[in-house]
Amino acid sequence: MPLVLFLTVILVLLAGFPVAFTLGGTALLFAFVGVWTGNFTEALLSGLPNRIFGIMSNETLVAVPLFVFMGVTLERARIAEELLETLSSLFGSLRGGLGISVTLVGMLLAASTGIVGATVVTMGLLSLPTMLRRGYSAEISAGTICASGTLGQIIPPSIILVMLGDVMTTAYQQAQLNQGNFSPKTVSVGDLFAGALIPGLLLVALYVGYIVLVAFFRPATMPAHQRGLDEQVSLMQILHALLPPLLLIFAVLGSILGGYATPTEAAGVGAMGALLLALARRQLSTVRLQEIMRSTLKISSMVFMILIGASIFSLVFRGYGGDDAVHSLLQSLPGGVFGAVLLVMVVMFLLGFVLDFIEITFVVVPIVGPVLLGMGLDPVWLGIMIAINLQTSFLTPPFGFALFYLRGVAPPEVTTAQIYRGVMPFVAIQIFALVLLATFPDLVTWLPNKIYGS
Repeated sequence: MPLVLFLTVILVLLAGFPVAFTLGGTALLFAFVGVWTGNFTEALLSGLPNRIFGIMSNETLVAVPLFVFMGVTLERARIAEELLETLSSLFGSLRGGLGISVTLVGMLLAASTGIVGATVVTMGLLSLPTMLRRGYSAEISAGTICASGTLGQIIPPSIILVMLGDVMTTAYQQAQLNQGNFSPKTVSVGDLFAGALIPGLLLVALYVGYIVLVAFFRPATMPAHQRGLDEQVSLMQILHALLPPLLLIFAVLGSILGGYATPTEAAGVGAMGALLLALARRQLSTVRLQEIMRSTLKISSMVFMILIGASIFSLVFRGYGGDDAVHSLLQSLPGGVFGAVLLVMVVMFLLGFVLDFIEITFVVVPIVGPVLLGMGLDPVWLGIMIAINLQTSFLTPPFGFALFYLRGVAPPEVTTAQIYRGVMPFVAIQIFALVLLATFPDLVTWLPNKIYGS
């Protein structure tokens, strides 16, 4: 029954039904059938109100709408446009300089907005026409934009890491309780932020390194640009474009890593900082503020409705003994811990083709997380591996979400096949990064241990 429930949910999602109502509705239908046939304990459903109230009163999750508000505000304040224009003028005369500029802007947008879809669409609209006009190949242009756009998934402060941190905390505590430890340790969103910092910057460095190598060995795909007199950039222009978003990022991330604020408090600082930044740039009219608030409300409502639906799903899944079945399966795999981690990563990678990160975080991680963490894995390392794995999935043809986002805004002369060919080297870079983190887990765990001493 747990397997049938899981497969039914996947099939209904593929049919195009809304995620939140699919998760909750399918689970309740299976529960009612189970009660009717005597295979499901009706008393388990009495736990639903407590679960929903727990979601409503979870302080960590309050950071989600605040970070969404911060990201949407910065997106509407034309921060990306000014950053791209300034860095393009700065690096554009170098061969491959525009590609490097796009990657760096993607990194800054990732740390500012944390919204993958918005970053890919924004970068596609702003930079793809410019790259093509300057003679860059469609493959290099599309690959660079898609890859840099997905950095929002791993570079903190990321909305996705906030949600994953909350789920990993619960899974880690459950794993310790299952082992008889009734005073369990905790893992925080701040731990995940610290753990993601080095891998995120490593990915940026690998992207830039690849662009430099292509520019050297295949110069025709990324020609140098001769700057006109109107494209000269001064130090003041650079500071005006870079300093405000950098200060905002350091204020948010530094307050969390330094222990001065919780992620929720830091998200409040980020939201207010984004408002002040938009106000200073005269990009905050009453109409625009209403648009920002509506967009924030829609995204936040979607996240929390999915979370409630996933909570119902996990309750019914466990009521049918699904967690025990998963535990037995992973424990019996050849290769021990390595085999279990490999299987989970492959399954999550494939699910990333059809499900968004939010669904996978709230549905799959609570099922497999306690089992893997019970095998002695570090929760921060596991969380970052999951995040990068799904980031890779969102880049991989033919179903990667980032590819669909770019296809929606790319000009007709850029074919889907060119987008697919362009992202493949970046997918290889992502896989290399995963292997690197699996071989050297200290790349993830060193900074959290250094900061928090845990």
